[in-house]
Amino acid sequence: MKKCLLLGWIVPVIFAWFFSASTVNAKEVPALEEVVVTATRVEEKRKEVARNIQVITEDEIKSSSAKDVGELLAEKGIGHIQKYPGLLTSIGIRGFKTDTHGNDLQSHVLILVDGRRAGTGNLAKILTKNVERIEIVRGPGSVQYGSSGIGGIINVITKRGKGRPSIFVEGTLGSFGYQGSTVGFSGSIDKFDFSGSYTSEGMDDYETAKGVKYQNTGFDSKANSSLNIGFEIFPKNRIGLIYHYFDVDHAGSPGYLSNNDPDDYTDQRNESIDLVYDGAAPEISLHWKVRYFSGKDIYKWVDPKFQSTYEDNVDQEGAQTQISWDNKSVNLTGGLDWVHYEVDSTSAPRRSEYKNPGYFLLAKIRLFDQRVTLSGGLRYDHYKVKIKKGEGGSESENHLGPEVGLAFMATDFLKLRAHYGEGFMMPSAKQLAGDYRGWYGRYIGNPDLDPEKSKTYEGGADFSYGPVNSSITYFYTKFKDKIQATTTSTGDNTWENIGKATISGIEGDFSVDIGEFFDWSFEVRPYASLVYLTKYEDEETGKDLLYTSNVSLSYGITVSDMEGFSANLNFAYLGDQKVEDYESGWPAPVVKKSDFTVVNLTITKRILDFNKYGKFTLKGEVRNLFNKDYEYVKGYPMPGRSVFLGLRYDF
Repeated sequence: MKKCLLLGWIVPVIFAWFFSASTVNAKEVPALEEVVVTATRVEEKRKEVARNIQVITEDEIKSSSAKDVGELLAEKGIGHIQKYPGLLTSIGIRGFKTDTHGNDLQSHVLILVDGRRAGTGNLAKILTKNVERIEIVRGPGSVQYGSSGIGGIINVITKRGKGRPSIFVEGTLGSFGYQGSTVGFSGSIDKFDFSGSYTSEGMDDYETAKGVKYQNTGFDSKANSSLNIGFEIFPKNRIGLIYHYFDVDHAGSPGYLSNNDPDDYTDQRNESIDLVYDGAAPEISLHWKVRYFSGKDIYKWVDPKFQSTYEDNVDQEGAQTQISWDNKSVNLTGGLDWVHYEVDSTSAPRRSEYKNPGYFLLAKIRLFDQRVTLSGGLRYDHYKVKIKKGEGGSESENHLGPEVGLAFMATDFLKLRAHYGEGFMMPSAKQLAGDYRGWYGRYIGNPDLDPEKSKTYEGGADFSYGPVNSSITYFYTKFKDKIQATTTSTGDNTWENIGKATISGIEGDFSVDIGEFFDWSFEVRPYASLVYLTKYEDEETGKDLLYTSNVSLSYGITVSDMEGFSANLNFAYLGDQKVEDYESGWPAPVVKKSDFTVVNLTITKRILDFNKYGKFTLKGEVRNLFNKDYEYVKGYPMPGRSVFLGLRYDF
């Protein structure tokens, strides 16, 4: 069955490559000429990138029914999803995932906002209203961004205003008492550019597809704002300010449906501000960026019945500086990253601190009339942690890691690529330097811990010709030094590097605009995206990794007349997985959680156009179209069929 699914994917892609090359009079190569920034921290065309990179465009975001980045990535089939009621969403890439609680230091997939650490692994905290695009780099990105980027990098890039100033107002009503409203603006005036939005939402408790009321799954209020403003002080030199704010009040934390808790709730907040200077001296091929950022991430859980509270407050600040020299044949980029976290918690250790300067050098050489691009990089990180007196001490750790890649334009439409990269995740403060009393006795850090590390080899091909875009990648990852809890000879709790795993798989993407094939005046674009893990084995036990699906598949069709009407029908399939069934008690048995498919439908239609006085657009959304009962985490079923209707005015 799995082999049939894989062949059913690869054969149409190969056929489409040859079919398109023989039937389409292509004038450009839009996908491979697209400019991206995440893979090497500088602007470059995709044809020079040796990595598997996926871009979710602004049009795709607008045509989706997703309200936040977590929902969007689930719809796009990026990888394994863990989603709970109460606005907690984790994404997995290549067998590794983000950590939804607290900061991003213990995530194995790194979330960025405009190229710097987001300070959270919870993708439900990042909304989509002022997002220009999302770039996803699969595989380790530690040479570019440091600790945590083992499975991949997700970079959420906000809009930068351009063109005539415009504003929009949008209101949405939907199932389960959903209410949402957004106001936004964008544009530029002379040398000043601006883009921003503010969204407010509320929702009651939802029902599952079986018609069961799942109490305590709504939220009182959710607010999100995003602002990106800048001023060009002189040509190619811009000073910018970026601000992000997320706040949710009384988001339900219901526990398992079988033991529904009606009153536990969370309050969550994520806030940040960036000051950025982008500069260039074109006459000598120099480009540079300097950034300072500061932020706060708060997670608070409350149990009113037992008057119990757990809270994590994370203060984050950092700086980035890089300079790049680029000519026709060579690109050299070097720089420094510095991040500083202070964590205050109601549980031990109550106060910890993390400092990490990282130094990187990236190089790219273009050969044979720029058909071959060789890339490489090296990064050194020094990591220091400190725990407040009485609960631990201080320790430090270092890491040096390389990467190397090759991109070869075999034709103007076909790129072949190969890449080797290493990823790592530093131990936490308590794992390295803790000495405190907790729930289960004394906890003692292990100063001899090494970072968790991975080595990934991948090869693939990208094809873009006229209306056809496709890619296929094979990857192989060896992961070692996983940090796991254990006990000392005296019975105290500690941590050791004792875990290993092997993960390999195939990733593919395909889309084609049939309307362009036949010179229609409208777009008809079927698409598909597949992740198929051929191996995901724990080398200590010889068994498959828990909480990992071997298949995730997103497919569907988009139709647009380019004049105000568009529709998108999306199917998102997530394969079965083995999980620990804590719902059944302790010790938790390992059981199989079933696979499922979620179908979403979105239709947008411009209904009134007053030309220079603005236009009205109606948007209808149906989530879980076929009302299927499904759950990303065992015991936490998701909403049944949900219907939303929105009206937007643009001026």
